Amino acid sequence: VGEVGYLITGVKDVRQSRVGDTVTNQQKPAQESLGGYQDPKPMVFSGLFPVEGSDYPVLRDALEKLQLNDAALVYEPETSAALGFGFRCGFLGLLHLEITRDRLEREFNLDLISTAPSVSYNVTLEDHSEVEVTNPSEFPEGRILEIREPMVSATILVPSEFIGAVMELSQSKRGEMRGMDYLSEDRVELRYRLPLAEIVFDFFDQLKSKTRGYASLDWKADGEQAAELVKVDILLQGEQVDAFSAITHKDKAYSYGVLMTGKLQKLIPRQQYEVPIQAAIGSRIIARENIRAIRKDVLSKCYGGDISRKRKLLEKQKEGKKRMKMVGRVEVPQEAFVAALSSDEDNGKDKKK
Repeated sequence: VGEVGYLITGVKDVRQSRVGDTVTNQQKPAQESLGGYQDPKPMVFSGLFPVEGSDYPVLRDALEKLQLNDAALVYEPETSAALGFGFRCGFLGLLHLEITRDRLEREFNLDLISTAPSVSYNVTLEDHSEVEVTNPSEFPEGRILEIREPMVSATILVPSEFIGAVMELSQSKRGEMRGMDYLSEDRVELRYRLPLAEIVFDFFDQLKSKTRGYASLDWKADGEQAAELVKVDILLQGEQVDAFSAITHKDKAYSYGVLMTGKLQKLIPRQQYEVPIQAAIGSRIIARENIRAIRKDVLSKCYGGDISRKRKLLEKQKEGKKRMKMVGRVEVPQEAFVAALSSDEDNGKDKKK
């Protein structure tokens, strides 16, 4: 009752009521329920996939149990061609995500892969229909009129000596300054409007790092804003790997493509043939790395003699590699997915630096 919630119209036993219901007089009942209570809205979305496919039923039961005492947790089944069966989960923030994942691993003995956190976008198509996108795989193909991303109003309290570092960080995250006030001689309040997608991943860690831990951050939802966003696909030998796709700002698409292709080049083992790793926006390739082929030394048995014999052996090997590449498939090991997608490893690298 009050700000917590209300109780349902017409309930005979108050003990059967739930938060959000309305209590009313039985002789003179209210015509409509009282407003004021809203279900918590997820702000950050991330996919949770079990490392072992046989753990999918265990993960499903674990999420059902967690939802009993965590009304803010939202999840739905999701299938990935690379990671198998899992769940697309919605969280209130990155801390909520980390706590939930930790509880699943600790209390239910699960080994999980979590994809990079993302937020929901509203996409307006050419026919003026609207689509809500919570996953890069849901990003619509074809002509798009506008993409709107969620925004937040952030308040940062920081010592005056770190103002420059905080302003530089906020501007690099596409922040718009709304005001600055000196609370005392050495304490400053900065107000920014920032895209939610820019602060859900590592903004708080960078803020603490640049201010030696003295800064504090508070934020709340602040509507939506149109932005130039694109979907970056990662292609492995010409085939799209949906687990590595991401929706990012146009200006940061190239850096994401270079980062992810470089990671995968180191993580995927060498094959019998050369494997290209490409980052693409639509049909345009923006970054590329190659995994060199494992080559057998076919000339080791040639001790001199005519050069034409050596050339014949090399041409035969080249044709064999070409046929192998046409029918071969590149298997990405599970460790590569964990290393490339896990936010824990990225945060660990930042901390070491």
